[in-house]
Amino acid sequence: MIRLGIVIGSTRPGRRAPVVARWVAEAAGRHAAAGSGEASVGIIDIADHALPLLDEPVPAIRGDYRHPHTQAWAAAIDACDGFVFVTPEYNHSFPAALKNAVDFLYREWNDKAAGFVGYGALGAARAVEQLRPVLAEVKIATVRTQVLLSKYTDRALFTDPEAWSPSAEQEAALATMIGETVAWSRALRTVRAAAAA
Repeated sequence: MIRLGIVIGSTRPGRRAPVVARWVAEAAGRHAAAGSGEASVGIIDIADHALPLLDEPVPAIRGDYRHPHTQAWAAAIDACDGFVFVTPEYNHSFPAALKNAVDFLYREWNDKAAGFVGYGALGAARAVEQLRPVLAEVKIATVRTQVLLSKYTDRALFTDPEAWSPSAEQEAALATMIGETVAWSRALRTVRAAAAA
């Protein structure tokens, strides 16, 4: 079974990410792979893991995790075949908490796929573009299609998140991105299996 993790990339109080992540998870649950039982979807909130600033004494590439919080985080990520990162944009980039969470691990990210949903004043395009090369370094293949939510087109998300409703265009882009992420996740499972053999 393909396990798709919706990663909430913000830990900030009052964040909009949980609302967006629920929308993504619901859309992923409607994908044909989920309907047939080939795929499952879960939300992974980095705030729930309470990761400190990177405190592992050994580089992540060695996989010698000493702390229980790292081991729990590694287990959550290792259980997934692909990801959708939900990220806001802070000062032209993605949140430090998300970078820190990525940096804690290495092998658990390898040869998996990822898509993006960004939100911010300008749709978080800059955050997503900066996140792509970071994920490439931990061997995550990112899909082209992305969903960007802006305060100019999605005002309610920023003023009354529970009342926000995405447009038909955003629903279509999200469905495309999820389809790409599921397909790449399926394909990369064979890469991981060959590497493990």
